Amino acid sequence: MYIHDFCELDLPTLKALLKEHGEKEFHATQLIEWVYGKGVLDWNAMSNLSKDLRAKLPTFLRLPTLQLVRMQESDDLETYKFLWKLPDSRLVESVLICSGTRRTVCVSSQVGCPVKCAFCASGKEGFYRNLRPAEILEQVVQINAWLIAKGERVSHIVYMGMGEPLKNYDPVVKSIRMLSDPDLLNLSQRRITVSTVGIVEGIRRLTHEDLKVNLVLSLHAPNQKIRIKIIPYARKYPLDEILSAMDDYAKVTKRDITFEYILIAGINDHPDHAHELAHLLHGRQCTVNLIPYNPVEGLRLHRPDKKAVKQFRTVLFGSRVVNTCRYTKGTDIAAACGQLAMQEGQPESQPK
Repeated sequence: MYIHDFCELDLPTLKALLKEHGEKEFHATQLIEWVYGKGVLDWNAMSNLSKDLRAKLPTFLRLPTLQLVRMQESDDLETYKFLWKLPDSRLVESVLICSGTRRTVCVSSQVGCPVKCAFCASGKEGFYRNLRPAEILEQVVQINAWLIAKGERVSHIVYMGMGEPLKNYDPVVKSIRMLSDPDLLNLSQRRITVSTVGIVEGIRRLTHEDLKVNLVLSLHAPNQKIRIKIIPYARKYPLDEILSAMDDYAKVTKRDITFEYILIAGINDHPDHAHELAHLLHGRQCTVNLIPYNPVEGLRLHRPDKKAVKQFRTVLFGSRVVNTCRYTKGTDIAAACGQLAMQEGQPESQPK
């Protein structure tokens, strides 16, 4: 008998599946309330279901799909890193970031990453496979269950964990639709952010999905030459084509654009780079999110000092480019931007 992942089923599909197995359709609403509303992921704990149904559910529904291997908390108790084992024993990480009343989950979309940005740990060991929709969604579901036990809930989602979301396009889009489904978690799409290094065909597809998610471009350089050094994958996509696609996304969806820019000492942090960046973005309704480089073991890159960061921002402000500077949380548990990696190592097999 085929076993379906619960977190890949919307309400109508779950009703049909229950009916197919000789059960009443109204149980679908009960199951969804237990999992998404109350954060209960154990069939046996769902007290308003009959014992027979609770015993039958595992024969055609799988929950949970992910196994929690370990959770680490930062010293300030504002960042939590979760290590998950997938059904094939692959490992991925996701991060919970707490700021005021906001509870943001940073999800992974791939095992490893094919992009191999120079500053990022995720791609160091290669790319293994895409995550399925349930494997993406359940990162949020399980963390939400953990929060519900504390009287809190997930409020925001960012696709900024391991992997390039737009290279796993269909599962990512399905997971977004399920996250925002009024019958399920009912998160506002305006509180969901997708980050990309600039997969042009993916950006153009996303433009016409009738979604209202925020799109962030990992820019990291003011020109194509420097960008290729930082992001080798950028050779496939000229910068002018990427920016054109981003402009179209903003125009169609009415969502402002954010450009992320990792500041790396001696590579892209000089005031001349800031002037060039300001010229590149002139006339665009956007925000530049500057992130001083977070050190990754084994990479010979360095974080710029505070003076360099201040000079860079001064140039942007002088050119009327809106910018913020984020010293990422979670560096003490390697949960900050660019630091997610499998320290335990993946099961033996060659990456793709």
